[in-house]
Amino acid sequence: MKILLAAINAKYIHTNPAVRCLKAYAEKQTGIFVDFSEYTINQRTDCILSDIYRKKPDVLGFSCYIWNMEMVEKLVGSLRLLLPDTLIFLGGPEVSFDADQLLRKLPAADCILCGEGERPFVQLLRQLSAEMPDLSQVEGLCWRAGREIRQNPPGRPVPLEEIPFYYTDLEHLSGRILYYESSRGCPFHCAYCLSSAQRVRMMPLARVYADLQIFLDHRVRQVKFVDRTFNCDRRHAAAVLQYIMEHDNGITNFHCEIEASILQDELIGMVQSARPGLFQFEIGVQTTNPQTLRAVHREENFQKLRCTVQKLQASRGLHLHLDLIAGLPLEDYQSFARSFNDVYGLHPHQLQLGFLKLLKGSVLREQAVQYGIVYRPEPPYEVLFTDALSYDELLRLKGIEEMLEIYHNTGRYSRTDAYLCHAFPTPFSYYEALADFYRASGADQSAMSKEQTYTLLYAFAHEQGLDTETFFADIRYDMMAHEKIRSFPAWMPDDKNAAAVKSVLYRCLEDPVFRSAYLPEYAELDTKQLYRAVQAAVFPFDPVTGHPEETALLFHYRRRDIQGHAAVIRLPFSREADQESREEKPV
Repeated sequence: MKILLAAINAKYIHTNPAVRCLKAYAEKQTGIFVDFSEYTINQRTDCILSDIYRKKPDVLGFSCYIWNMEMVEKLVGSLRLLLPDTLIFLGGPEVSFDADQLLRKLPAADCILCGEGERPFVQLLRQLSAEMPDLSQVEGLCWRAGREIRQNPPGRPVPLEEIPFYYTDLEHLSGRILYYESSRGCPFHCAYCLSSAQRVRMMPLARVYADLQIFLDHRVRQVKFVDRTFNCDRRHAAAVLQYIMEHDNGITNFHCEIEASILQDELIGMVQSARPGLFQFEIGVQTTNPQTLRAVHREENFQKLRCTVQKLQASRGLHLHLDLIAGLPLEDYQSFARSFNDVYGLHPHQLQLGFLKLLKGSVLREQAVQYGIVYRPEPPYEVLFTDALSYDELLRLKGIEEMLEIYHNTGRYSRTDAYLCHAFPTPFSYYEALADFYRASGADQSAMSKEQTYTLLYAFAHEQGLDTETFFADIRYDMMAHEKIRSFPAWMPDDKNAAAVKSVLYRCLEDPVFRSAYLPEYAELDTKQLYRAVQAAVFPFDPVTGHPEETALLFHYRRRDIQGHAAVIRLPFSREADQESREEKPV
């Protein structure tokens, strides 16, 4: 019996823990080999179809989510025609809450595993291997019995420690994001979420340590905990973070979703001593409107949250993400603008603006009529409008979200973005104006190159009368902070200090004491090679102190902060001292 599990991820960089988890548990329990394949929604359906067909599985399962369900339905219909004898089953959150209706809608699928899939999948394989299979013995299975559709009772969830470590292919996953769970379930009951449907279960710490050590030993780039509330058990969270800090390999980054309302000072103090870049914390603020927070069963003390975030920011090495959701009950455009300004004012490294999705099985989906929420009938069930928020207003928020992603969340425009933002009454009004300009210029009709994003920002500043000397200094700094610029855009004024600072830079690079003290990472390069690897310029400010004083800076690209900004080194520069050397040029 040839078994294939298929995962269709949102991006290539993602990995799918569900199919790996089912494979690892089933092989341990049954000894039956289970294969899996990963694809992405950006691939052509024909390519995925042909790849699965060539493997000719006897049993084929799809991992189903809001982002891939439409593609899964198309594939299942075609595969039923190509592989008429293959048993095709579905599983995952997108099919677990209305399985009987889905089987009626999708006759090409044979059955659906509802809820947590490890135990039901094993039971399904055992029944299919038996001389007389009896699908009524598979927990949580929704299946066809002739023309009748039957739903079996749910079973007990598997203890997490019984599931083997499922990343057995780490050598092939270089650069990918790896997902790991040290717990399942959530103690909170947010109306838009499904996680509270599962009781909270923790993986034993000894097992967590062993699993994390595998990631650390393989020096993977990033591990994202899929725990819905990583710190719901304070002692468990503190122990896991402590282990990571004690075994830090200097490379791997760990991303955790944190509930701020229960975050203890003990844990905050712990991460303040962590290596910069070791941890990313994501906090779902969602809104600061008290009425809306009550409607979705969320903590409503924004002042407490503000205090927690400020404490976390004392750790300059912690990358902090804050989330907002547009389209929640009782929040209109003006209220969302206030929420945006409140959260933006906390200065997160990333502010993620999402849009409400009415997930199957969620409380808010059942309350949609009560709050006048109208949503798309197909996945991902995203809000179209509400009693409080029109579709026109939602479209404006979509434009703001795009500007936020480009100009704030990438970290590439930090100084320029801050300069322009301060010229407007509020951060929201700045991004609103920038989004309007972006759409009016037609830039929203096609993807922009990196240079085009800078050019659009310049055009916006020019229209607003903000293309001042400060603007050009800030945008020059932002461009140079991320990479060595071979040629600046035509609209950028010439650097009047270019010749002098190049002369100073070359003299510094020839000095072995300077190189040893400030540039040890470039030890293998000679002076000419090093000159080509770094870059320097004079700015009318000191980026470290913030003082408005003329400062010559060398950009060190082999040493960066948690947002990817190159380290800067002050160069000994003054107009008088370097007047005589202006004509000197490196060979």
